Amino acid sequence: MVQAAGGQLRLAPMGGVIGFDMTALLAMARARGVDPAAAAELLPHVEAAVVETLQKRSDEARGDGGAMGAE
Repeated sequence: MVQAAGGQLRLAPMGGVIGFDMTALLAMARARGVDPAAAAELLPHVEAAVVETLQKRSDEARGDGGAMGAE
């Protein structure tokens, strides 16, 4: 299901990924027979990991190594 989530992303105006379209993913979960309560519990954790990974890749591609989030 996570692989199918790739087409259900919410994008920021500048094109960065800000999260999943949870409404679409929960509907997809129901259609696939996944318990909606379980999906609602797990998807935010998956979303956070996906957004973090995509942000790191974007930072690396720009060559700034994530300078915006650096301490």
